[in-house]
Amino acid sequence: MFENLSITTVLVSYVALLFSLSVHEASHATAAYLLDDDTAARMGRMTLNPLAHVDILGTVVFPLAGLLMGGFFIGWAKPVPFDPSRFTRRIRMKTSGALVSLAGPVSNVLLSFLVLAIMCISVRFAAHDPNARWTLLNHAFRGPEALSKLDLSAGQMLVLSLGGALVTMNVLLAAFNILPLGPLDGAGVLRGVLPDRILPRYDYYRYHPYTMPILFLLMLTGAVSLFLTPVRLFLYWALEPLARLILGA
Repeated sequence: MFENLSITTVLVSYVALLFSLSVHEASHATAAYLLDDDTAARMGRMTLNPLAHVDILGTVVFPLAGLLMGGFFIGWAKPVPFDPSRFTRRIRMKTSGALVSLAGPVSNVLLSFLVLAIMCISVRFAAHDPNARWTLLNHAFRGPEALSKLDLSAGQMLVLSLGGALVTMNVLLAAFNILPLGPLDGAGVLRGVLPDRILPRYDYYRYHPYTMPILFLLMLTGAVSLFLTPVRLFLYWALEPLARLILGA
């Protein structure tokens, strides 16, 4: 099971996950704060410090087990608490809740664009030939082992391998969390646009005791990838023009 396992890949991927989850949760807290609810801020959740967001099962056990076993590698952090009664009255309460939910996936999408831009600038300085630049960028997304076969400095390898992991992780987190299932952000966003008359029934099914076991089953069997793939491919399609523009490829 572990014969092809690279400790470097595990460390780079896990660091990328921790940072991406921290950005995701801090964005939820910041969105709530901007909407006049300082509940999460008072609890120290409006921070990029991973220790403030760690969930033992979702941030440690599940992602490391998935990575080591070569299976579904994703994770989650402690949910950011917010108090709808404290939201500004300038917009509807359910709309504010939807905006707080949306802030997490949006932050991951924005971070993926930012990191990709930094990677492409680094690649442009490292290679003069446009085709070589594109090859180098592709190697970055294949991990440290692929980059080790190229003539790169340790600093370039670190930037590119971590950058590739960050872009991949943020695309996955955005795609995963936008699914309208149970506690995922997509369900919170969907709640903000549904008619008020069906919200009680929607909340009943959203927080039903069977929701989490079903979600876990989808994750453990890999079936959730059927929902993730179209969103993930769309995000990569949106990222490609930026990469080609900066690389000149």
